[in-house]
Amino acid sequence: MQSTSVPAQTRPLVYALQQNIRRVIVGKDEAIELMLIALICRGHVLIEDVPGVGKTTMAAALAKSLQCSFKRIQFTPDVTPSDVTGFTMVNIQTGEMEFKPGAVMSQIVLADEINRTSPKTQSSLLEVMEEGQVTVDGVTHTLPRPFMVMATQNPVDFVGTYPLPEAQMDRFFLRITVGYPSVEEEMDMLERYSGQTTPLQTLSPVCGAEEIIAMQEQLGSVYASKEARSYVANIVAMTRSHPALQLGASPRGSIALLRAAQACALLSGRDYVLPDDIRHMVLPVLSHRLILTPEARMKGVSVPQLLQQLIESVPVPAGRA
Repeated sequence: MQSTSVPAQTRPLVYALQQNIRRVIVGKDEAIELMLIALICRGHVLIEDVPGVGKTTMAAALAKSLQCSFKRIQFTPDVTPSDVTGFTMVNIQTGEMEFKPGAVMSQIVLADEINRTSPKTQSSLLEVMEEGQVTVDGVTHTLPRPFMVMATQNPVDFVGTYPLPEAQMDRFFLRITVGYPSVEEEMDMLERYSGQTTPLQTLSPVCGAEEIIAMQEQLGSVYASKEARSYVANIVAMTRSHPALQLGASPRGSIALLRAAQACALLSGRDYVLPDDIRHMVLPVLSHRLILTPEARMKGVSVPQLLQQLIESVPVPAGRA
């Protein structure tokens, strides 16, 4: 039975966002759901896949569905940290120093092809993503709410890419892969894009900033029992002791997994976490935080396969967990 403590407007609002994005993105319902889960959790998203599968379009569709300020940063090797965070300069008329905001001073930020810029510029996003603020010349500037970074990147073995450092990968709440469409989905997509205007150009907002903030504040009302917290901790602990993993999930990863499970429950109309909520979110929340040993990579072991094995090996709590 659906709990009455979950606000009645939450599910219709999420449904409206999903339907709006589906006008642009065909057949990627799980990816759309994950983006919305990250938004509710005040998290940032890394969309990783080969070129041309709709990474940027998916991020732009979410941004255009929200009545929030939006900036896009097209990362290239010549983009500097000050382009991202902003800089101070002298006002010739007043003689005083003035802060010139960078592209990141917005509610929704699309960091397009983030791994095509230098590590120095990549690192300029660390404070922004973690603290929700920018410090330039010793002065701290708070970012507007809600704030979300959606970054896209091509696989690291593509030409001209700079792998994101582990510290920055850990800042992303979850990672999404898009994948190629089926033949039927591609036919539907071709029909939508055969007109004079693209679906993205006709998209209009269906949700405002205050509504998003209200949804984010409801996350803490979703109950996670001691058993649920133990289940999360045991899964994460297994990643730290597995012989095939050089780097396991951090405490930030375990917090993200629990909050993602709470959001999953919220989207289902429940005010309590089930084991299935946790299991459903393990792969998108933890996969980008793990590093295989060289021996495991040589044997062809993949992180998704390993995580699936870990999930199956951890006992599932009974009841609501």
